[in-house]
Amino acid sequence: MLELRSYLSARERPPGFPVMHQRWERLLFLHWACEPAVLSPLLPAGLDLDLCEGRAWVAATPFTLTGLPIPTAHRFHELNARTYVHRDGVPGVWFFSLDAASRLAVFGARRLYKLPYYHAAMDVTEGDGAVHYTSRRTHAGAPPASFEAVYRPGAPLPESAPGTLPFFLTERYVLFAADARGLHRARIHHAPWPLHAASVAHLRSTLLEAAGLPTPAGEPLAHFSPSLQVEVWPLERA
Repeated sequence: MLELRSYLSARERPPGFPVMHQRWERLLFLHWACEPAVLSPLLPAGLDLDLCEGRAWVAATPFTLTGLPIPTAHRFHELNARTYVHRDGVPGVWFFSLDAASRLAVFGARRLYKLPYYHAAMDVTEGDGAVHYTSRRTHAGAPPASFEAVYRPGAPLPESAPGTLPFFLTERYVLFAADARGLHRARIHHAPWPLHAASVAHLRSTLLEAAGLPTPAGEPLAHFSPSLQVEVWPLERA
């Protein structure tokens, strides 16, 4: 784990102006601890794993995104597979994949942010206090991946304190991407995550396996957040 000031510095609002305003709704964090030796070979040169008490973490994060200034992509579901990294002491997120139910959003994010977005057929329903989220990747030529979860949001949690595991896993304000030119990064800014407890009644997924990871062992550490307003800055060289 980096020095605490590195995480707090990343939370500060970047200079300049954001290029997008988004709202992330009904976001579920599912985390599993993972051996660093398993993850390291999957990272591009120049990125190092960010560890908490010697452990690396992988996550699946299903949610709904709203706010893009595109009529046919104003609101869609999204599902990310990710881990936590740093470059020169700057903590951030590395995405193994980002599935989205909008072809325009997939095209734009691949082109503008160099991120591994894939189109997927997705559906979200709610009933009796539970959320049922399904995703099936349909992107031509992409590794097949499916995800199905039934979960129930719980009680609100106190704001994550700096230095705790929930803070380490969720308070991330830099995304890294890579292409033939090397590493890139983009900043985001938002209020601290309003986290709730969450219980997972059913989970069936090949999302992490599609990225070359082993099937996670044990039950995931689950958190839920109902809604968060996010500002996004443009991509720059890392």
